Amino acid sequence: MFWSVVLISIGLYIGLVIILMVFQAHFIYFPQREITVTPGEIGLSYEAVYFAAADGVKLSGWFVPAERSRAVILFCHGNAGNISHRLESIQVFHRLGLSTFIFDYRGYGQSEGKPTEQGTYLDAEAAWSYLIQKKQVDPTRIIIFGRSLGGVIAAWLAHVHTPKVLIIESTFTSIRDIAADLYPYLPVRLLSRFDYSAMDYLRQVNCPVLIVHSRNDEIISFSHGRRLFEAAHEPKEFLEITGTHNEGFMTSARHYEGGLDFFISKHVGK
Repeated sequence: MFWSVVLISIGLYIGLVIILMVFQAHFIYFPQREITVTPGEIGLSYEAVYFAAADGVKLSGWFVPAERSRAVILFCHGNAGNISHRLESIQVFHRLGLSTFIFDYRGYGQSEGKPTEQGTYLDAEAAWSYLIQKKQVDPTRIIIFGRSLGGVIAAWLAHVHTPKVLIIESTFTSIRDIAADLYPYLPVRLLSRFDYSAMDYLRQVNCPVLIVHSRNDEIISFSHGRRLFEAAHEPKEFLEITGTHNEGFMTSARHYEGGLDFFISKHVGK
């Protein structure tokens, strides 16, 4: 009886390992195709934007202008949903006098293809190029912003190009680190085919950096935010907020907006 239980347990464990090896992407990306609401429906004017990544994949996004805009936010969103699930953040940026360019990675919303790590980097690169070439935005007026998985992509983009500032919110140090936190009973560091190392990219970023994280984040531990802050070069600042992983910026509304405004005013201008 004992050995039967042992063999069944070993079999189940091996099965979990195989599932993790084969279906890794399904543990990382949770895209939704349907655009449920637009900025126009909350009173913001916007432009639907379509552009292509270097490998030819067609992408979509929104450009939401702010009157007398002091800078443009290039918004790299998280791993679930699509751009229509980020209107609360777009409203925050609009109140701060910032135009927003938010785009969907391949496989999300109206963007073609299916998500991959290198694909998301190509998509961010294409979004940057669109702002520079099509919108004629000076790099010194671009703020790269990334939340959760988008924070890693934002850090990657900021180590390739130099924006005015980089803001990373609720982001993990690397995909292997967060996987080890979430699945401590599996050899995820050895099995992972993904890198997504914000730490490595952040060490090569040469612009002011703001790290935002909540002690109440139930998905990505507060320690990830602190380690990212330690890895970043000066000038850098840390904004501690409260609330859950997905709602911290809303829970901490006034403190959050005030912290962003202070950092942006200091490095970009009022």
